Amino acid sequence: EPEVVDLAKCLKAMGAKIEGEGTSTIRIQGVPRLHGAHHAVVPDRIETGTYAMAVAMTGGDVLLKGARADLLESALETLRQTGADITATDEGLKVYRNGNGLQPVDVTTEPFPGFPTDLQAQFMALMTKAGGSSRITETIFENRFMHVQELARLGAQIHVDGRTATVDGVSTLRGAPVMATDLRASVSLVIAGLAAEGETTVSRVYHLDRGFERLEDKLTRCGAQIERITA
Repeated sequence: EPEVVDLAKCLKAMGAKIEGEGTSTIRIQGVPRLHGAHHAVVPDRIETGTYAMAVAMTGGDVLLKGARADLLESALETLRQTGADITATDEGLKVYRNGNGLQPVDVTTEPFPGFPTDLQAQFMALMTKAGGSSRITETIFENRFMHVQELARLGAQIHVDGRTATVDGVSTLRGAPVMATDLRASVSLVIAGLAAEGETTVSRVYHLDRGFERLEDKLTRCGAQIERITA
């Protein structure tokens, strides 16, 4: 995965002896000490994919500054098949979708460079509004469909059979109280809530904060009506 390669690159700049990053075998030779170095962290591809799917689901025109298409080619190609327009620029990725309906697309999660398991929940939220049926097969983690029953509270039509979920798109999602079960499930509920009619309240968002910094601030700048409620 790109993050593993990036970590190796950083450690090598600090004096580590590492070979094979980006392959199935990594060899590490211990050294007495590491030293300081300058390193630019690779952009978060899951955050990139999440915001891209939010644009695809709600419509609009958003520039994801600093995002890199080469880290997310499979997911971006899948998004294009749904009807989103994605263009790489010098600043990042431009994601656009007009008022046209979403097309259903089947996906199977795979190790990099395939479709990431960490975007499976977000893509399922997107497919709840597609014009037809799609199939999402999870091959990486077991029991990673806990967000299905929460999406159903918004009106989604999803049937799970083992590792495959069949999503029958609906014309309208309706806001409701929902509960986050893990990091990726929580942001999928936020995406669905943005596209739902009425108000959606997502509880247990401490899951969300493990992977998304200032999510509500970034979405608000794009025109979303979203706020964090403190107890």
